[in-house]
Amino acid sequence: MNETQAWAGGGRVLVLGGTGTIGRAAVAALVARGHEVVCALRPGAKAAGLPAGVTLWRGEISDLAREGFHGAKFRALASCMASRSGLPADAWAVDHDAHLVALEAAQAAGVQHMVLLSAICVQKPMLAFQAAKLAFEARLIASGLRYSIVRPTAYFKSLSGQIARVQAGKPFLVFGDGQLTACKPISDRDLGDYLAGCLDVPDRWNKVLPIGGPGPAITPRDQADWLFKRLGKPVSLRQVPVGMMDAIIGGLSLGGRVLPRLRAKAELARIGRYYATESMLVWDAAAGAYDAEATPETGQDRLFDYYEEVISGRARVDLGAHAVF
Repeated sequence: MNETQAWAGGGRVLVLGGTGTIGRAAVAALVARGHEVVCALRPGAKAAGLPAGVTLWRGEISDLAREGFHGAKFRALASCMASRSGLPADAWAVDHDAHLVALEAAQAAGVQHMVLLSAICVQKPMLAFQAAKLAFEARLIASGLRYSIVRPTAYFKSLSGQIARVQAGKPFLVFGDGQLTACKPISDRDLGDYLAGCLDVPDRWNKVLPIGGPGPAITPRDQADWLFKRLGKPVSLRQVPVGMMDAIIGGLSLGGRVLPRLRAKAELARIGRYYATESMLVWDAAAGAYDAEATPETGQDRLFDYYEEVISGRARVDLGAHAVF
């Protein structure tokens, strides 16, 4: 792997957020497709897991506002960068402001195409981070740059936090009856390949692209049933009423009028409630319902095959910021 402070050459792809699990998968897919990849890393960030041949540029996103791309030529900018917490200040700083700096630098450098990893949940916005993402999506669409805005459904890692609970003999936590929501989970590998393909597939240009993994859509109850059957245990559920979450949010919001830390906790609780009650599928506004059939699919990896790998020790759940339970 090459370390460099200067960018030279041309016809390359600059990747933001390349050290996260999805970012690493996207970088690997870009390299496999023959692209020359430069990953922008924060000073001190670890580059473990990136393939050989990737060039690293270390600096802050703010450096792009001052220095641009150092006169280097890039074919595309691909971003898997996202706020860690989803809290308003973090979301607007990363999901909007940092992306805007990168977009303006890319335009000045003559970049032809930007691939943006967004999220399917922005189609029904109720939260600060969704507003920030949508605001940048709008800026990108209006920029005149060719774009591919990818809105994936739920990730394998975000649906795997309860495997260890069930293995330890604890009940599987569900909200309501466990069938309030559904999704078509997508693996990092399949999503990374889809993101990389946006540069070469004209049908993905200048489009907002909701995408899931292979169907059918899966509910939390489906996940619980599979896990208990695989482990040879009777199904044991702990049902959490949505009203309990509403009460918690109300209490934290009230306390947040006095204590900022409670205000932040209230927003995190609202994020949790959103994911507990809203499906990660295409939203049909006219019908007022989520539509599994209308949710596009890609790849071959399936959630329950991944569960099998985790249970057998062939894979490890890397939850990162996706740890919930």
